[in-house]
Formats: sequence, C-alpha cells, structure tokens
Amino acid sequence: MLCVLTRTATRTSLVKPCRLLSPLPVVQISERPLVHQESLPKLPVPPLQQTCVRYLASLEPLISEEEMTHTHKLMDEFLRPGGVGERLQKSLERRARKTENWLTDWWMQSSYLDSRMPVAMYTSPGVVLPKMHLQDRQGQMRFAAKLIAGVLDFKSMIDSDTLPVEYLGGKPLCMDQYYQVLSSCRIPGPKRDTVVNYAIGKTPPTHITVVHNFQFFVLDVYNSDGSPLTVDQLYVQLEKIWNSSLQTNKEPVGILTSNHRNTWGKAYNNLIKDKTNKESVRSIQKSIFTVCLDAPKPRVSDEMYFNKVAAQMLHGGGSRWNSGNRWFDKTLQFIIGEDGSCGLTYEHAPAEGPPIVFLVDHVVDYMKRSEMVRTPMIPLSMPQKLRFNITPEIKKDIEKAKQNMNIMVHDLDVRVLNFTHYGRKFPKSHKMSPDAFIQMALQLAYYRMYQTCCPTYESTSLRMFKLGRTEAVRSTTTESLQFTKAMDDPSKHNSEKAALLEKAIKVHRKHTHMAIHGQGIERHMLGLKMIAIEDLTSLPEIFMDTSFAVASHFNLYTSQVGSKTDCVMCLGPMVPDGYGICYNPMDDHINFAVTAFNSCEETNATKLSQFLEDSLLDMKTLLEQVSKTQ
Repeated sequence: MLCVLTRTATRTSLVKPCRLLSPLPVVQISERPLVHQESLPKLPVPPLQQTCVRYLASLEPLISEEEMTHTHKLMDEFLRPGGVGERLQKSLERRARKTENWLTDWWMQSSYLDSRMPVAMYTSPGVVLPKMHLQDRQGQMRFAAKLIAGVLDFKSMIDSDTLPVEYLGGKPLCMDQYYQVLSSCRIPGPKRDTVVNYAIGKTPPTHITVVHNFQFFVLDVYNSDGSPLTVDQLYVQLEKIWNSSLQTNKEPVGILTSNHRNTWGKAYNNLIKDKTNKESVRSIQKSIFTVCLDAPKPRVSDEMYFNKVAAQMLHGGGSRWNSGNRWFDKTLQFIIGEDGSCGLTYEHAPAEGPPIVFLVDHVVDYMKRSEMVRTPMIPLSMPQKLRFNITPEIKKDIEKAKQNMNIMVHDLDVRVLNFTHYGRKFPKSHKMSPDAFIQMALQLAYYRMYQTCCPTYESTSLRMFKLGRTEAVRSTTTESLQFTKAMDDPSKHNSEKAALLEKAIKVHRKHTHMAIHGQGIERHMLGLKMIAIEDLTSLPEIFMDTSFAVASHFNLYTSQVGSKTDCVMCLGPMVPDGYGICYNPMDDHINFAVTAFNSCEETNATKLSQFLEDSLLDMKTLLEQVSKTQ
C-alpha cells in the first residue's frame, strides 16, 4: 500500500518541513517524538487588523506615496465593517477549527505541487559537504558505503521512534517532517504533482537506488534477518554496481525529471506505458533514498571549486556531465564524485531544511566513527539493474530534456562566499542577533549595488505548531532602509549609524519572533487569498493591486541554514531578476551561496557577493569604532 501525503496518513498525519532560522538555538532532547505530536498547538489565524496594518507598513520602503495612497484606499474598503475582509477572516477561522493546520495543504499545493517550473534549480536546494580527499574510485565506493550506513543508522531512529525531540525556547517542535524524508518521491502530473510516501504501509521499502553512468540499480540494504548491511558489505555491492555500469553510452533516462513539470508529466505517462519501464520507475520512487556516483568533473582552481560543486549539487553540470545521473523527483539524493566532491540535493515538496540538516549532521558524525561491525560471510546477490525500453518517442523526450537542462545550467550563476573574517560570535559579542545582523548586511549590499532596496524574503519556521511549515519574514523595513542610506552618508556620525543598525536589527528580531509564533503576515495574506479563490466569484481588489504584486516579487530570496557541519546550502532565485542566498553562520566564519540568472542583465552573483563581503567588513569596523569611543 502506498500513501499519498494527505493529512490522513496514519502515523502522525505525516507532513513536511521547513528551513529553520531563529534567534534562539534549537535543542535536541532524547524522548519519544510522537508523544508530543498530539499536544502541539494548532497554527493560529492572526487578527485581521494586525496583519493589514503590518502589511501596509511593509510596503512603505518599497512603493511610491501615490501607490501607497491608492493601497490605503483599497485596504479601507477591504476592512470595512461587515465587508469582504471580515467574511474571509471568519471563513479562515472556521477552516482553522476544522483542520489540523489551516495552512499546510495550501502551502504544499501553491508553493510546490502546482508549480510547473522544473524542480532542479527552481525549487530543489543543493548542499555541499566539505571536500573529501578521495584518491580513486575505491575511495569513492568506501565513502559511499559509510554514508549509506550513516543514513540507515538515522533511519533506525525514525523506525523505532527514538529521534530526539527538538525544542525552541523551551517549547517542543513538530517532528512530523522527519517522517517524510525517506522512502518518498514526487510524482509528475499533467497539471499538478503529488508526493507519495512509501514508508507508510505494511511493507516499507528495504532498498536504495544507486545510479552510475546514467544506469540505475536496486541495492537491498538489509540482510534477511532485518539487520542493515555493514560498510564492508555495502562496499562489495557498490563495486559490483560500478563494474557492471562501465559503459557510458546509455540513455540518461533520469534527465527527464529535470524538465518543466508539464513536459515531464506527459513524458512520464508515455514512459510508464511500457511494463518494464513502469517497474523500473516504481523501484526508484519506492527506494529509501538515491545515491549518485558521479563522474569526475574537469579540475578547477581552489577559488572556483565550491562554485562548481554547488552548481553540481543543484543541477549536475549539464547533459555531458552528471545531470542525467539523477532522479530529481526523489526526495533525497546523495551525490558522491570520484574527485572527492560530495553533497546532496533534495526535492522540496516533502522536506525543507531542518530534517535534512539534522540528517546530514548525524551522517557526518557517524562517518567519523571507527567501524567495528563484523561482516557476515553470507554471499550477497548481485544488485538488480533497472531496465528501460527506449522508444523513438522517449529518445526524443530525452534529447529535449538534455537541451533544456543545458540551457538552464548555462543560465545559473552560482557563487560561494566563504567569509572568513568573523562568524556569529562577533554580532553576539555586541548583543546583536547574528541572523538579523547578516540580513542587514544583505540589505546594505543590495542597496550599494542598486541604490534602492527590494522586497526580501527570509524563510523561518512554524514548527512550534502541529504540522507547521514555514513563514516568511520581510527583511526590508523602513528601519533597514534608514540604516542602509545612512551607512554611506558622510554627514552621519558613526554613533548614529550604529544606532540605526541596532534599531533595524531589533525590528527584524521582533518580526522573526512574531513569525515563529504564528503571527506573520505572509501566510495570513495567502490564507485570505486562498479563501477568496474558493469562496468568492472575484478576488478582492487588495490582491489585484500593483503594490501586492510588487511586494511579492522577492528579488532577495534568503534562508539561514544552521548546521553543525561546515556545509554550504544553495538554492536558485525566486524571480528571474533576483538572487537566491543561503547562509550557514559558524562561530568564526560564514558560508554563503549566492545565485542569479545570467540571462538577466541587472543581476550579477559575483558582484553582489563582493558587496556583501564589503558590507560585513564595514559593519564590523563601524561597531568596533563606536565601541572604542564609548
């Protein structure tokens, strides 16, 4: 039995995760995670007046006075007593009472499953792990074997309900997302996709998929007694796979998954008409996760290394390289290059940052342990190679997907900035939130580059609530604009600039706190709009307003990914003329990844990275100078 992810799934109404960013540390405590699920509070519906006032305030730095006057009129109409706003709010509150989480299904659909853009680069993030010094393919196999064992060790905690519960500010977080990461896969549809979780059912999967030279293999990772294969056993099986997939002239069926969703949906239906193809596709979809053994890429300078590897994690480098060595619909794909590059990409619909980062941290820790497990002497059967019958029509679909992928690869510029001058300890020493400090540096960098500010999206967590996903913090505020303008104004004293920075950081922290506690504006506005689409004959004018479109066009799409591992996470921009920016603040350095599209003349990832580095240095100098004079 397979289970499409709806809120009726048996275990804990299993759902999907969120990139965590918060001013408080997340603490893990060993206790049974599912005990807490039922007692978690429901996501509230914020007061209508509060959201509307805050929405108008968020527009102030972004639109003209004339547009603001017009939007105020529309808002007055929307909030008229007994008017459309009140009606929508009441409907939304009714939905909140009837459902476990009023937002989650809508968010899953509107943000992911309804989107028709390719998942590669547009929604799937990549994670770069520290470079492994692998000497040869044996090193690659040994590393892959240890990684697989580490993920299976993590899976044992999921299976036995012994995953440590996470707490934020003394409150337990929803652990539900962790149950979506393994054995799940996105399925393309002609107009809307679905996500299937095969872990829920009588016979959960016991195999992973391994792909090498574009050829897929089923690798059973458990012995007949239910014990996981040891690292030595996995190594032997990976060697068999490697040796039986040496020919590189195979059709890269996996590249079909990188296509525009409608195109892939049609090709998918065509592909699975054939019984052999259908069985092979099902084996991939059902697998616990995928391991991609990548061919080595051409050597690059140390300076360019992380840029290239981040790009490889996002898209594989194009059809000539490793883009066909993927199944982009699979939730988890670990990528291990023969050259020591390693990391993963994950399909975003069933999972966001924290479970992935926690899993990565666990696997990295596991791989540092020495191996003491004795390997059973039982000979293992050959891993099953998955066969595909390629008709001329499928061949045509593959060629088209190759062309599209190569266009996308050439269009995405990826820049990794390893900022080594200081890390999160520095803002903390000045009693400032490291996250808010970095967000202000991003505001300053953008302002210096364009002489204006832009709508900025920062992802934060709603996991304090049952089935919580994400909320967005709008980092561009009147206060952040005042700070960025003052920073390069020679008429302003340093003390005034520092005071404006402190004020902007306080406002950002307040907005983050409200968002984490279910009082954000972004998802509430989405909820009101979704209710209007379902209940009304026409959308209220406030949602048709130019200001609404302007404020939702996020030129800066940002996310903090806090990991114990010194990794780099990267994602593509949200809009054609925007940037995707991920950052992992460590104690004494910060890892950034900045992406932009080459097809947009206005954006330049390298240039923004340089402005960002300068901004971070200038903000440090400012605070140090002010401290000296006090």
